[in-house]
Amino acid sequence: MINIESEGYKIHVLQEAARPLLETGDDYGDLLALVGNATIVLLGEATHGSHEFYRERAQITKLLIRNKGFKAVAIEGDWPDAYQVNRFVRGQSDDHEAIDALRGFTRFPSWMWANADVLDFVGWLKAHNDSQGPESTPVGFFGLDLYSLYRSAREVIDYLERTDVAAAERARVRYGCLDRFGSDSQQYAYATALGLAPSCEEAVVAQLVDLQKQQERYRTHTNSELAADAYFNAEQNSRLVQSAEHYYRTMLRAEISSWNLRDEHMVETVEHIRQHLAGGGQEPKIVVWAHNSHVGDARATDMSRRGEFNIGELTRKRYGAGADGSVSIGFTTYHGTVTAASKWDGEAEHKTVRPALNGSYEELFHCTGISRFFLDLRRSWEAARVLREPMLERAIGVLYLPQTERLSHYFHASLSEQFDAVIHIDRTRAVEPIEHITRWDTGTEAPETYPSGV
Repeated sequence: MINIESEGYKIHVLQEAARPLLETGDDYGDLLALVGNATIVLLGEATHGSHEFYRERAQITKLLIRNKGFKAVAIEGDWPDAYQVNRFVRGQSDDHEAIDALRGFTRFPSWMWANADVLDFVGWLKAHNDSQGPESTPVGFFGLDLYSLYRSAREVIDYLERTDVAAAERARVRYGCLDRFGSDSQQYAYATALGLAPSCEEAVVAQLVDLQKQQERYRTHTNSELAADAYFNAEQNSRLVQSAEHYYRTMLRAEISSWNLRDEHMVETVEHIRQHLAGGGQEPKIVVWAHNSHVGDARATDMSRRGEFNIGELTRKRYGAGADGSVSIGFTTYHGTVTAASKWDGEAEHKTVRPALNGSYEELFHCTGISRFFLDLRRSWEAARVLREPMLERAIGVLYLPQTERLSHYFHASLSEQFDAVIHIDRTRAVEPIEHITRWDTGTEAPETYPSGV
């Protein structure tokens, strides 16, 4: 009698169900079938610094735009920086080249979006929009994250200075509450958490309400589509200031999950983008690029036991799961190299990714002997069953600490409950930053015996 729980059986099932990716131009027909009429597609990544993840997401997104009518790309990046790209790809900016449009991504980790693969995709997206007829709605590019507290406040004031001088002065006074921390959001977090300074909550909420009260006047003051876009950008920056103020004010309080605040803001931003793009009787379709830890359903991971949720869970609840709602696709890798830092705000390094640990999904996928594959977990019933058993899964963010690999980068998950499909690329290589850094260029990193301080 076959032991269906044996590793050998699992490997056999996966070998039968996996579709090898041959890079022949028709790799993702099954993925498009899985997407169906979904209006939200979440594309993950196992690291924030692997070339192949960016490249494959770009290829899939091009297909979604061409074949499924997707109208926006929303990334795990700051709103103001991404909106500079949005203006470029929609022909609304003075930037001449894609590399100019990406100059806004200077905050750590800059390589996450200012890299060669995103540069190529932004250039393609601009060319695609330019090739469409005047009646076609151009595809947009937006940011979902909330770290740009001070930059977004400045954007709101700048907008009002062009639109309503008196309102700009009121905004300057309100946001001045934040200035006593010297544009340091971490200092704001510490000061308010310790009771050393009053919060700016009331001021930033009042500013958003004030802006929204003038929505109709601001959106139509020049009777143009650009006026509506400019107001939307200002309103989103104002929303972001409110969310970011709440995030930083509560991030040090154990009873409130700053992770939840952040992912809730990102999902709300997706919905605001959808509402802004809605028109012509069609429901806007959006593709989201974010880490696996954000796009996989948190209920299938250790996060749920900590009371945390994420984009994947909230999106399934809001839009439904599957071909008529949302589809979530995760990415995994076994080994290779990655662009990552060793400490927060540290330099980008060209690091070696260790082979995945025993007992992990990544090791199991490696044992199939298939170097690149797509696995549909909604149609491959037996594969989904064998991947429902909780196993280790690796997550590398902007930091990679091989000295503390198990503690720092692994968690338990039920993969087939976490994602609708997974793309495995056995060996991946480091994404290339636009601005090369000496340590990245030389490929040097601390030896594995270097003390971790943990």
